[in-house]
Amino acid sequence: MSEKEKEMSVQTITPERLSELKAADESVELIDVRTPAEFREIHVGFARNVPLDRLDASDFAEGERPVYVMCRSGNRGKEACLKLFNDAGVDVVNVDGGVLAWEEAGLPVVRGKKTISLDRQVRIAAGSMVLLGVVLAALVSPYWIALSAFVGAGLVFAGVTDTCGMAILLARMPWNQVKESPEDGAACEKHPSALGG
Repeated sequence: MSEKEKEMSVQTITPERLSELKAADESVELIDVRTPAEFREIHVGFARNVPLDRLDASDFAEGERPVYVMCRSGNRGKEACLKLFNDAGVDVVNVDGGVLAWEEAGLPVVRGKKTISLDRQVRIAAGSMVLLGVVLAALVSPYWIALSAFVGAGLVFAGVTDTCGMAILLARMPWNQVKESPEDGAACEKHPSALGG
């Protein structure tokens, strides 16, 4: 099965339907695979934060019920679903549209300290590096244009493979991490009860 076929086979659920399932069954498990800083800014109250770069399929392999996965808009959620299914055969379902769709549907969210989304950070970093490469090529040496070409090639690779190395790197940066303290709701991975789920 090709990567595209695997992607197409990822099960999805609407935010409204997941909310109904949770209302009928408190044991519904929802994991949010965004960075801790993104999670702190806005998340679903019963979600627990397990960042994509720390996701270990073996932690979910024993479950007999589906695991619901959420991210900002659905793309990282798909990636997490494929990882959980391919690595451990976990029954996973991606929340269609992620937190953005959940909020747009008027469903309750928990809000915290604002942060810049990972998508925006990638655009800022890539744009800055391209601009820097062009300026240095014009003022210092034409060889600096290679920096812009490298970033451009990386963006093409990210678009073709749906895997962004810059996003993976930025997700691990200190500003995308949150000190674990129960009062800011950031300790969800180790203390899921902090958010009631």
